[in-house]
Amino acid sequence: MTKIKRLLRIIMPIVAIVCAVVFVPWKVIWFWIQPLPDTVQEQVDQAISRGEDGIIVYVDQPNKAPEFYAAGWKNKANKVPADAHALFKIASISKLYIATATAKLVSIKLLSLDATLAELLPELAGRIEYADKITLKMMVQHRSGIPSYTDNPDFPWLKPFTDIDKIVNTVLDKPSDFKPDSRYSYSNTNYILIGKILDKKLGYNHQRYIKAEILDKLGLTHTYGMMSEVNPDELSSGYIIDYEGDFKAIDYVAPGASMVATAEDVGIFLKALNKGTLLNKSEQAIYSSIYVYEHTGLVPGYQSIARYHKDTDTVIIQFMNTSGGDMWAMSEVIYNGIVKILSK
Repeated sequence: MTKIKRLLRIIMPIVAIVCAVVFVPWKVIWFWIQPLPDTVQEQVDQAISRGEDGIIVYVDQPNKAPEFYAAGWKNKANKVPADAHALFKIASISKLYIATATAKLVSIKLLSLDATLAELLPELAGRIEYADKITLKMMVQHRSGIPSYTDNPDFPWLKPFTDIDKIVNTVLDKPSDFKPDSRYSYSNTNYILIGKILDKKLGYNHQRYIKAEILDKLGLTHTYGMMSEVNPDELSSGYIIDYEGDFKAIDYVAPGASMVATAEDVGIFLKALNKGTLLNKSEQAIYSSIYVYEHTGLVPGYQSIARYHKDTDTVIIQFMNTSGGDMWAMSEVIYNGIVKILSK
């Protein structure tokens, strides 16, 4: 046994190095080590030369008017140039809005963070493991242990369910990933269930509440709860590496993934959330205790980053309409380059 352990100590580092060399995204690393251009627009333009079909960037810095950047295509089949004001599927950035709505409803005592899933949705007691132990707070924080429906290898990404209950059914009677609150693991199922809970407590769709209590109060007229509310001509096309066609028509209705917005609207929302101008003192304290202040988003054909940089008081929103391959890693490199350019 001792000889085997010694041999493993020699072999495993070698295996790790070989894997790193074989599987490393060299195109991304090559782009990463290149000298940064002088301007954000040049960095955005370089994204297109690295395989992206289209990119939109919104920057809000203190004491400056917001800046908009775009390159590539909004619709490459029709040769429509990228539009910095186009609508975009923001995917999981939607979770920030749902977490905000949850904080507001907890503040007025319509919801309790300590209420269990079994109490909030009794029909799921016995169908989701530990339903009587999983609290609303755990679901918001991705500490529930409920499996993510998107981890199912058979999830129909290109023909997604349009019935929320059918999505929930894919995780019913499945073992939990871990005991509630024992660790963190991102699960999209959490936010489908939170959406159902909000609908039940409000007596109407939670997106209506988000519009009235968040979007309207910020004057955001280019943010939508569902793709079905959007004029298709205003929505950016979406593309996947090694797949033909436009994925714009695919509708993701799941709470926490369904919203559509412009980069500017997301930027205004994110700034208000981070600067404390959206929520009152009680709501802000609750939000700070349950969720993050930035997010990324990814559905086929669309990837997005929404972050507030406290050290420079800057909001940067980046939308890219190409996914797959090493495009996610590429998007992070491009984004980080923009941050460095702005900090000069």
